[in-house]
Amino acid sequence: MIKYPFLKERATIGVTAPSSGVSNELHGILIEAGNRMKSRGFDVLFGDTVWTQNKVRSTSAKIRADEFNKMMQDEKIQLIFPPWGGELLIEVLEYIDFKNIKQKWILGYSDTSLLLLTITLKTGIATAHGPNFVDIRGEYTDETTAMWKSVLSTKKGESIKQYSSKKFQKEWQFDNPSPCVFHLTEQTYWKTISNNEVKIQGRLLGGCIDIIRHIIGTPYGDVLNFRKKYIQDEPIIWFLENCELSTTDLRRSLIQMKLAGWFRHCSGIMFGRSPANSPVNGYTVEEVYKEFSEELQIPIIYNIDCGHVPPQMTFINGAYAEIETRNGQATVLQKFI
Repeated sequence: MIKYPFLKERATIGVTAPSSGVSNELHGILIEAGNRMKSRGFDVLFGDTVWTQNKVRSTSAKIRADEFNKMMQDEKIQLIFPPWGGELLIEVLEYIDFKNIKQKWILGYSDTSLLLLTITLKTGIATAHGPNFVDIRGEYTDETTAMWKSVLSTKKGESIKQYSSKKFQKEWQFDNPSPCVFHLTEQTYWKTISNNEVKIQGRLLGGCIDIIRHIIGTPYGDVLNFRKKYIQDEPIIWFLENCELSTTDLRRSLIQMKLAGWFRHCSGIMFGRSPANSPVNGYTVEEVYKEFSEELQIPIIYNIDCGHVPPQMTFINGAYAEIETRNGQATVLQKFI
């Protein structure tokens, strides 16, 4: 059975950097995010790791893991909210104290999604794939991103519905700060391989495919044991997003996941909008999706609100979801059962 944390009002948020920290010249956005959360009634506890960045890491893997473990044991903290992702979170996995992990939310995406998926697979505790801490520093937050708080405040046994965004951000404009953080200018349109309405149900699992593929075949990526121990015969819906992979590398990664049994009893796959998906010799990402849909005989939805092209929904690893698409729009109902 999946275990669901619960975010109370005026909760304390622990900000730690299990992957990349924040370099000196960007400390301002971290402080801004902290002040914004305090103005919304939260207490914020910054760890030491968030203030340092040496090449691609906040600090050593052991120190990163120790700070994370300490925050997980701290009874005051109800939500762990990394500033952002990075590159080498995988280094900390062997130092995480999975046996003593408390039931509290962890929220983020990108490299953080590896930590999220691993914790859910190994412990059955739900984790939250959604915005990073620095994403919520704006004067206001768009409707899609803002749902993170409502989702994390849903009680066990209850459900919550999210709606696809109206618009998304085509490109980052760091030299043109927005009071919303994101510049939402392009019309959102969720697509399906069949070009028809799609309805799928199942337990959500997912993350950044660039990262999570690296735990296949390790003790941290045992999807089959997770199924047996926590969800039995229930189907899985995978939500995946591609940060940097070409179409052929994406195809290889999906095949590897299939060969490892990750797509057994899968009712559908959802792919986020991507800044990557570069065609190789004319081989497009739409062709990757179409081939995979035909091979697995399952529906595939793509260009969803997930990943490095914001905004994004908050998807809960382990939650039971009912997803419907129609005319480019979608609803995601998550049940905490």
